[in-house]
Amino acid sequence: MDFLENIKLAFRSVRSNILRTVLTLMIIAFGIMALVGILTAIDSAIYSLGSNLSSLGANTFFIEPSGDKGPHGNRGGRQKKRGAPITHKQALAFKKNYHFPAKTAASLWCSSTATLRYGDVKTNPNFLIFGGDENYLTAKGYTLEYGRNFTAREAMEGGYKTIIGNEVANTLFKGKPENALNKVINAGNLKLRVIGVLKKRGSSMNESQDRRIVIPLQTGKEYFGSATRNYGILVAVNDPTRIDNAIGDATMVMRNIRQLKASEENDFSMEKSDGLISIIKENTVYFRWAAIGIGLITLLGAAIGLMNIMLVTVTERTKEIGVSKALGATRRNIVIQFLTEAVIICQLGGLVGIVLGVIIGNVVSLIMGGAFLFPWLWIFVAILTVTFVGLLSGMYPALKASRLDPIEALRYE
Repeated sequence: MDFLENIKLAFRSVRSNILRTVLTLMIIAFGIMALVGILTAIDSAIYSLGSNLSSLGANTFFIEPSGDKGPHGNRGGRQKKRGAPITHKQALAFKKNYHFPAKTAASLWCSSTATLRYGDVKTNPNFLIFGGDENYLTAKGYTLEYGRNFTAREAMEGGYKTIIGNEVANTLFKGKPENALNKVINAGNLKLRVIGVLKKRGSSMNESQDRRIVIPLQTGKEYFGSATRNYGILVAVNDPTRIDNAIGDATMVMRNIRQLKASEENDFSMEKSDGLISIIKENTVYFRWAAIGIGLITLLGAAIGLMNIMLVTVTERTKEIGVSKALGATRRNIVIQFLTEAVIICQLGGLVGIVLGVIIGNVVSLIMGGAFLFPWLWIFVAILTVTFVGLLSGMYPALKASRLDPIEALRYE
């Protein structure tokens, strides 16, 4: 009996017991769906975040107080003591004294609950305001679509001017961002003249990169600054191959500015943009293992159900097995026949589970602001898993069928 004949017999058996086969198939499908779906959503979210951070390039790093509550603030369960905030004076001092070939930007997160208004049109109260200098857009990887950037004088002296994100321009100016230039918009109590509109950037981790405005750093300090507010420092190195040297120089400059003694540890940290992606990937390992565990538990139940079906099938087809042996079928032929049936049922369930998992995983990812991703790796893992489950579940029933005495089997009613 050749391989194609075994496959034909397997599909014939599936069709003759369609209801119970479908029930077992769906249990397998749900296990694979959980496995592929969760892993796809995680990978898609990481890919989306990586794409947005890669716009900063591999030549960027940022400086912040140590023990930050961000994704790199807790390493291996050890929470570092948080350093004092980087003040406006320290950020400007670093920018002045850092002479490495690079663009250094100082910034201030001002608000994440801003309502922006132009005329009778206003946004939801979930837009962001950042204060930035003349290097902020370049270091962050933003590109102007219309208008111009701040000058160094405007950034340092302040003024009621702003550069707005693409979504802001489209919302306030009804899909015509080019009309935003030189118009005055309201951001709370601030009246700001638009001097630039940014190109569309997309979303990352459920946060739109276009739902924000940038105001001069000094203006941000006057209206949103305080003694406890932290100022961000972002450095874009001209030569990416020298980024480690740049970080070394930046560390020395920052230690002098923070007036740390030689015996004192740094109370600030340097993080590369690609390093942040690695940290996030490390922290998602637990989610991956949880997804694999959920999938395997479901597949264990499916394997038990499939083994039960195959044992029932052996009993129902006892006489058929006797006829096959009487016509010359060997034990090996019988084992291969029943194993093929078990594997085909698992592969059909796996196929349904893969389709559902890819759809559900990407739907979750899109809701989180990620991008569509086809998880080839996890599909390959799913195919191997269901093949193993089929072999494991079908082995005992197949061996039982192959050991039947042909004469006793032919007498079976």
